[in-house]
Amino acid sequence: MEPPRPRKTHAPRRYLTALLAACALASASLVTLAAPAPAAGTAAAAELIVNGGFESGLSGWTCSGGSGSATGNPVHSGAGALKAAPTGGDNARCSQTVAVRPDSAYTMSAWVQGSYIYLGASGTGTTDVSTWTSSAPTWQQLTTSFRTGANTTSVTIHLNGWYGQPAYYADDVSLLGPGGSTTIPAVPTGLAVTGTTARSVTLGWAAVPGATGYDVYRADTKVATVAGTSAEVAGLTPQTAYTFSVAATNSAGTSARSAPVTATTGPDGPTGQDPTGLPKRVMTGYWHNFVNGSTALRLRDVPASYNLVAVAFAEADRSRWGAITFGVDPGLSTALGGYTNADLKADIATMHARGQKVILSVGGELGAVWVGDDASAATFASTATGLLREYGFDGIDIDLENGVSPTYLATALRAVRAQIGTSLIITMAPQTLDMQSTQAAYFQLALTIKDILTIVHMQYYNSGTMFGCDQNLYAQGGVDFLTAQACLQLQGGLRPDQVALGVPATGRAAGSGYVPPGVVDNALDCLAQGTSCGSYRPTSTWPTIRGAMTWSINWDATAGYALADTISAHLRSMP
Repeated sequence: MEPPRPRKTHAPRRYLTALLAACALASASLVTLAAPAPAAGTAAAAELIVNGGFESGLSGWTCSGGSGSATGNPVHSGAGALKAAPTGGDNARCSQTVAVRPDSAYTMSAWVQGSYIYLGASGTGTTDVSTWTSSAPTWQQLTTSFRTGANTTSVTIHLNGWYGQPAYYADDVSLLGPGGSTTIPAVPTGLAVTGTTARSVTLGWAAVPGATGYDVYRADTKVATVAGTSAEVAGLTPQTAYTFSVAATNSAGTSARSAPVTATTGPDGPTGQDPTGLPKRVMTGYWHNFVNGSTALRLRDVPASYNLVAVAFAEADRSRWGAITFGVDPGLSTALGGYTNADLKADIATMHARGQKVILSVGGELGAVWVGDDASAATFASTATGLLREYGFDGIDIDLENGVSPTYLATALRAVRAQIGTSLIITMAPQTLDMQSTQAAYFQLALTIKDILTIVHMQYYNSGTMFGCDQNLYAQGGVDFLTAQACLQLQGGLRPDQVALGVPATGRAAGSGYVPPGVVDNALDCLAQGTSCGSYRPTSTWPTIRGAMTWSINWDATAGYALADTISAHLRSMP
C-alpha cells in the first residue's frame, strides 16, 4: 500500500525512568533563553496568547480528555490559573493555536508549579521546541524561543504534565512576537440538534465570519474538528443524554464555546447494534508509523471524518515464525519532536473519547509475516493479542501483500477474537488481483472468517486492467472499475456491509489508480441505489455497502483532507 522503503528498527518502549535518565545530562534547573532582538524593519513584539492568565477560565484553551480546569488557588498573579490533572493514559495537554508571521522570532514563557511540567510549541515550520521542569514546588518560570518557517502562519503552544503524575498548575502564559493578520473568530451561535440515532447525534450551527474550522465538544472533551457547519458525533450509548458545544477556529486561535445543547440518543433497533461499535457507513484511513514524504501526524491529529484508523504497520519479529512486533518508528518519533509509545497509547485513548476506532495493520507492501502451520498461528495470535491489549487497539487489519495461508491465518484470527471478544474489528486490505476469484487465497480467507470479518478494503489501485463480474475488462481510474470490482466480491459471497472501496488519497499516494473523491461517491451511489453509474450498471443494488478506505490519512493531509471531507460527508448523507 506504499512505495518501497527501508525496513525499520523499532526503538524499545520508553518508561518515565528512561526519559528522566535521558534528560539527566540536561540541566536539572531551567535554562532561560533570552528573546532575540528583532531585526531592523520587523514588527514590534506583541502578546499573542489569549487568556494567558486564565482570568476567563479556559477560554481560548483546549485540554485533552477534559483534564484542565480553572482554579483560584494557587495563582501566580491575578485571580485565576490553570489546573490540569494527568492520568495513566493522558498527559493533560492544554493548548492554544495562535496566528504568527512567517520567518519571525518568538519567545514564549509560562509560570508553573508541580512536577514534570512541559512547555512547548509545535507547527513552527522549523524546529519545534520544548522545555520542562521535573520539580517546581513553588512558582517557577519556563522560557524558550523559536523562529517560524518561511510559510508558517500559525503555531500551537502547549503545556502538559506526565502520565500518572499529580496535577500541575500554570499561569501567565506568554508568547511575544509579531502577530498574524487575522483575529480570533466570534463564538458560534444557533447550535442545534438536527438528528439522533441509537449511537450518534448530528449537530448544526450558524457559520462564523472568518472561521476556517469548528471544534465540537461533548461535555469538556473535543470529539470532532470540521470545516463546515455540521457534525455527526458517533460511538455513543443508546438512550443516554449528552451535552454538546462548539467553538470556531482560525489561524489566530479558538473562540470560546457556544451555549450548550443536550441530546438523548434513541434505543437500539430490534436487531441490536454492530458489536464493534462502528457506524453503518465507515470512512477508513491508514496512518503512517514512518516518514515517507507525506505529512507526518500525531495520531490524535487525525480528523473525526475518519471513523476507523488503521495504524501501519506491525511487522514480523524475525526471531519467531508468526510473531509480530510494533512500536513508534524512530524516524517518526524524531520528525514529531519525540513521539513515544506512551504518546501513541494516550492518543488512542483520546480518539476513543471522540468515538473513533483504531486498529493495528499487519504487513504492508514489504510485510513478510509467515503464518503457515499451527505453531506459527498460535504465535501470531498471542503476539497480536498482546499488542492489541497493550496499546488499546480495537482490532487488527491483514495487509499481507506477499501471500496468506487461508487455513492457518483464519485459525490465528479466530484465536485472537476468542481472547478479545465480539467487539474485535477484523479488516483486510487485499490487492485487486487477490479478489478476482473465490479460489484466490485472500478471497478464501475472507470467506472462511466471514462470520467474524468486519470489512474488506480491497485496493482499487496499482492494478492496471481487470475483469469485472460481467466478464468485461475495465481499466482502473473510473466509476466502472470500482463498481465492477466491488461486484466480484459481492457476488462471490461477501455481505454488502463487508465491502468498502479502497482508493489513493492523492496521485502521489499510489503508482496508479487515483480517482477524485466525487468518483468514489458516484460508485457508492451506483452500488447502493443504482444511480450515478457509468457505462457498467450492476444487475442488482446493495443498499448496505459499507463505505470507503484510503491510503492514506497522511497523504490526504497533504491535500487538506479533501478526500475524507468529501467522502465522509457523502456517506453520512446516504440512506
